[in-house]
Amino acid sequence: MCPPEPDPGLRALKKQRTRQTIANTAIHLFLTRGFDQVSVAEIAAAAEVSKPTLFRYFASKEELVLHRFADHLGEAGRVVRDRPAGVTPLDALERHRLKGLAEHDPSTGMTAHPQSIAFLRLVYETPSLSAHLVDYLEADTRALTEALDPDGGMTARLVAAQYVTVRQVLARAVWTRLAAGQDVQEVGRIAAAETATAFALLREGAAAHGF
Repeated sequence: MCPPEPDPGLRALKKQRTRQTIANTAIHLFLTRGFDQVSVAEIAAAAEVSKPTLFRYFASKEELVLHRFADHLGEAGRVVRDRPAGVTPLDALERHRLKGLAEHDPSTGMTAHPQSIAFLRLVYETPSLSAHLVDYLEADTRALTEALDPDGGMTARLVAAQYVTVRQVLARAVWTRLAAGQDVQEVGRIAAAETATAFALLREGAAAHGF
């Protein structure tokens, strides 16, 4: 008699645990020694997997870090699509950002946790990671463009690109202040004011086109 097939749920759980172990091991090594000083072979050995196994889960060394941004990929587009009736896209995006700041969502840069600050420093100050982050931002821009205009018109593309760029500038400004040791409450107040300024500037150009 043939042995029973493995439970698909258990198999998926095992794969998820392996992926998480590899990623956590890599980020620990990167934060300890620096991204460029750690090889893929060292990560695989520390995670107790082979290099081919590692590359089945992560396509590149950079993805070992940047996969954490994948949770928020397309988020701006979802916010726009799911906004209540009568709320403009920019109003919905502004409310979403302010909510993230209030909840100290790391994606806004608003996190004083030392490990989160160190992780963002790793991303921002490692040239190859910063370069690869652009791919995620471009994907986010495409998703937001589609939410603004399913036909992908130029106006929607320009508005989406401006928003994604502004969002990154705001998040990095928050992180920079927290990394310098500024008071969390004060940084939050400044971030909210800068968000209001940023969206006022965005609206000046977008309002005439219905965004």
